[in-house]
Amino acid sequence: MKMEYKRILLKLSGEALMGDKKYGIDNNRLKEYSQEIKRVYSLGVQISIVIGGGNIFRGVSDEAGNMDRVHADYMGMLATNINGLALQSALESLDIPTRLQSAIKMEEIAEPYVKRRAVRHLEKNRIVIFGCGTGNPFFTTDSAAVLRAIEIDADVILKGTRVDGIYNKDPEKDVSATKFDTISFDDVLKKGLKVMDATAFTLSQENELPIIVFDMNREGNLEKIVKGEKLGTKVN
Repeated sequence: MKMEYKRILLKLSGEALMGDKKYGIDNNRLKEYSQEIKRVYSLGVQISIVIGGGNIFRGVSDEAGNMDRVHADYMGMLATNINGLALQSALESLDIPTRLQSAIKMEEIAEPYVKRRAVRHLEKNRIVIFGCGTGNPFFTTDSAAVLRAIEIDADVILKGTRVDGIYNKDPEKDVSATKFDTISFDDVLKKGLKVMDATAFTLSQENELPIIVFDMNREGNLEKIVKGEKLGTKVN
């Protein structure tokens, strides 16, 4: 079967790994995500992943207090590697070969990020998890996801959330919210919709890299998207 996308970058928030917990990692949710990723991996799709760290530490929040922004952001980057290690372990328990690459050197637990090496891993059917964001403060993991997707020549960014797409209003707060099946980059900006942070979104637009926002918590959604089914909201 021909896949709609041969090489993807899956963006997950750190909060997505919490499940019903208030912080940390929910092992059941981690297992569910790993199973979903395995289904796509079994189809021969090349998979790269960026995970946030908000379930462990969020720099721009009350928990950072009066902490220096640079220090807070570096702490957030380290949290993404904790999540990356957890996902790596879960995937490898399913006999899926993985590599964790870190934008900040910590060679005992992760390879340093090297574009050519990352692409080679993908070509050898290894899942590559990118940790520590861009390695720079003031940039979010959204920006890291877009940057890495461009560098490895991914076909699409799949942003897994707990909502089934992009709405004109917050659907969790307003029952009258309307969902978009597709929307242009320009219309997202005109309507002031929050898809990614401005830096990440602009970078994606300039490089004509489509983004699909979908519900990662619904079983089978990830597989359906790579097979070409119209789910979530596509921005292009």
